[in-house]
Amino acid sequence: MKTHTITVNPRFCETDALGHLSNISYFIYLEEARTRLFDELSYGGRTGDWHFILASAKCDFVNQGFFGRRLRVETNVSRIGHKSFQCIHRIMEEETGKLIAIGEAAVVYFNFHTQASEPLPDDLRALLAQYLVSAAEEADSSLRCEKQ
Repeated sequence: MKTHTITVNPRFCETDALGHLSNISYFIYLEEARTRLFDELSYGGRTGDWHFILASAKCDFVNQGFFGRRLRVETNVSRIGHKSFQCIHRIMEEETGKLIAIGEAAVVYFNFHTQASEPLPDDLRALLAQYLVSAAEEADSSLRCEKQ
């Protein structure tokens, strides 16, 4: 199983009045991780070739994140359906490995010309399968992150 990983340098403007990373900033980090994964799979690029629409997104905030502490965002796929797939993201402090947040996103393969969802192409399904993690593996990974 592969894991897609990016690093994020939180900007000062992404903090809130309490001095920690604002909750909305995490959704930006998760989007960045997904779009970079799509690029790696050769399904990103220009918006004219875009085939993804977000059906659902959530983020559980486990610990506070702060400006000046680089983050690592690890992305896997937790489910591949007929017309959609589910991404699972773990956001951690890069230096300590401390789990900061867990995000999920339901992504639908979408035709913007017909305004309808379509079946996932076989090649995309195969590429996504390389990142597929079982529920047991995901729970184990999250537990390891929390203990650090």
